[in-house]
Amino acid sequence: MSQATLRNGILECFRIEAMAGHSKWANIKRQKARVDAVKGKVFARLSREIIVAARHGIPNPEGNFRLRTAIEKAKAAGIPNENIERAIAKGSGQLGNEGDRLEEIRYEGYGPSGVAILIEALTDNRNRTAADLRAALTKNGGNLGETGCVSWMFQQKGVVTLAGPVSEDQLLEASLEGGAETYELMEEEEEGEIALVFTEVGNLETLSNILKGNGLQVRDAELRWMPGNTVEVTDPDVARSLLKLMDALEDLDDVQNVTANFEMADELMSASWSV
Repeated sequence: MSQATLRNGILECFRIEAMAGHSKWANIKRQKARVDAVKGKVFARLSREIIVAARHGIPNPEGNFRLRTAIEKAKAAGIPNENIERAIAKGSGQLGNEGDRLEEIRYEGYGPSGVAILIEALTDNRNRTAADLRAALTKNGGNLGETGCVSWMFQQKGVVTLAGPVSEDQLLEASLEGGAETYELMEEEEEGEIALVFTEVGNLETLSNILKGNGLQVRDAELRWMPGNTVEVTDPDVARSLLKLMDALEDLDDVQNVTANFEMADELMSASWSV
């Protein structure tokens, strides 16, 4: 077998695996994008991420991948440079111990119909955050659970988002070179065509750099929790309750990210959000 034939076979296997995962990841991404769009506290959320990234590594983005990606997100969101620099100073201790008060905590719970929910928070007051989360969940048909009650259903992955349009042949080769597990091409209402490339947590920085080196436009690189299986929601009342709950959780000041293991058709999601 020639090297060219072997290479083409590997590319085709990777393409098939990527297509097999398309529906699940596309739905999750649309869900997350819609939640981000309605969240009105982006500056605070991204500033907290910079503080924590600077605290856990060197305060120089060149040598701190998490800080570098947090700064890139902040700049893309329009946060002024002076705000970014102040957040770095807080995290690195240049402004006292203000940044030390923030803790990274993961909460777990259930939504309507037993949907599993993971909530990532940055907080300076655990009691306040837990009380706010419990109130939001209870009010919207859910409940806060014990540590470990749903986290076993999720696996953390590195996700690189590429701005499009993206050549699939170029994406295939770059993804293989970068050690990606799979990818998907999709359309977003506001952003147009994008690509999501998935990898193991420890390979995120390497994958991001290789994709950039292959001329692809990296819009975001982050760690994200992915459900091992999903619950399909078809009932309009349940859909409305779930989406209302997701909005309520994301609107809390201490919440950074919310991930749930439900899927629903685009038409049902759009109709439920418009009510």
